[in-house]
Amino acid sequence: MSTLPPEVASEDATKQSFWMPGNYQRTVKRTEDAFQACNDIVLCFQERARVERQYAQQLSEWSNKWKPLVDSSPLYGSLLTAWQCFLSSADRLAALHSSVCRSLVSEDGDRVRTWQKESFHKKLFGGFKESQDFGTGFARAQKPWAKRLKKLDKARSAFHKVQRKEQTARDREVHAKGNPDVAIEKQRKIQEEREMAQQETEKVRARYEKVLEEVTRYAPRYMEEMECIFDQSQEEERKRISFLKQAFLSVHRHLDVTNNESVKAVYNELHNTLMAINEQDDLRWWKNTHGPGMPTDWPQFQEWTPEKKSKKGKKEKEVASQQGTIERSVMIGGVKVRALYDYDGQETDELSFKAGEEFLKTEDEDDQGWCRGMKDGGREGLYPANYVETV
Repeated sequence: MSTLPPEVASEDATKQSFWMPGNYQRTVKRTEDAFQACNDIVLCFQERARVERQYAQQLSEWSNKWKPLVDSSPLYGSLLTAWQCFLSSADRLAALHSSVCRSLVSEDGDRVRTWQKESFHKKLFGGFKESQDFGTGFARAQKPWAKRLKKLDKARSAFHKVQRKEQTARDREVHAKGNPDVAIEKQRKIQEEREMAQQETEKVRARYEKVLEEVTRYAPRYMEEMECIFDQSQEEERKRISFLKQAFLSVHRHLDVTNNESVKAVYNELHNTLMAINEQDDLRWWKNTHGPGMPTDWPQFQEWTPEKKSKKGKKEKEVASQQGTIERSVMIGGVKVRALYDYDGQETDELSFKAGEEFLKTEDEDDQGWCRGMKDGGREGLYPANYVETV
C-alpha cells in the first residue's frame, strides 16, 4: 500500500489547519449539521415508536387469539391458571409498550422539536443566524491575516524565483570556467551576471524576511481573535451536546423496560403463578369434580309413596321449601374451612371466595354437593363442598 512522503503529508495537514484561510467554515457548518441531526434523531425514534406500537398490537392479537382456546382447553386447576397468566401478562405488556410508543413521540420527540425551534433561528433567505454570526466573526478576524499571508506568499515566490535565477547563473559560471572554448571576456560577463543575480537575491531575501517578521508579529493577535470566536462556537456546541445527552437518556429511560416496576410486577406475578402449580391440589380438584370424590345418591330401599293428586299452590311450595331448609342439619358455631380454588358465585344466594381464603361452614353438604357457609363480614351463602377443605 503506497503512502505519501512525510513532507507531503505534513503539507496537506497544514493546508487543512483551522488557521488557514477559509478552513473555519467547517466549524460554522456545524450549526447546520446539528440542526439536521435533530431531524434525524426525531425520525429515528419515531420509527422506534412504530416498532413499539406494532409489538404491542402483536401481543394483543396473540393474546386475543389464544384466550378462547386456552379457556376451553382440557387443562384445569393451577396449571390452567398458569397458562392463562401468560395471556394476561401479554395484555399488560402490550399496554406498557403502547405507553412507550406515546412517550417516544409526544414526550421525547416534541422535546427535541421544541428545543430545535428555540435554538436554531432560520434566516429569510436560508441558513441560520447562528451560522452567519460565527462566519462573520471568523471572516473579520481572519481578513488581516489572510492579506498578510497573501503578501508573504508573494514575497516567498519572488525569493524562490531569484534563487532559481542565481542558481542558473552559478551553473553557467562553473561550466564556463571549466570550458577552454569560452573566451575570457565571455567568462567575465557570465561572472558579472552571477554577481548581479546574487545581489538581487539578497535584496529579495531581505524583503521576504521583513514580510515574514510582520506576519509572525501579527500571529498572536490573529490567534486570540480567532480563538475568541471559536470559543463562542464551542459553547453553543456544548449546549447542544448537553441537551441531546439528556434527550438520549430520556429515550433510554422509556425503552429500558428492565428497570420498569410494572414489567417487574408482570413477570413476578407470572413467576409466582407458575410456582403455584400444585399437582396435588389439581388432582384433588379433578377427583372431587370428575372422579370418586363426586357426590352421588347410592341405592337405598325406598317405600312406595302414593302420589298426591292435588298440586301445591305457590304459597305452599314456599313453605315446603322453608321446611326443607330447616330440616337440613345446622352446625352450632360452624366449622372452619379453607378454599382450595377460586369460586365466583353465580346466584345471589351463593358465596364467592379466592383460593386460600378461610371462613365457617355452617351447614353440612346436601345431596347436590352444596354446603352453606358464612364469611367474616357476616355474608352467608351456598358453595360447592368440594371447593374447600377442613382446617
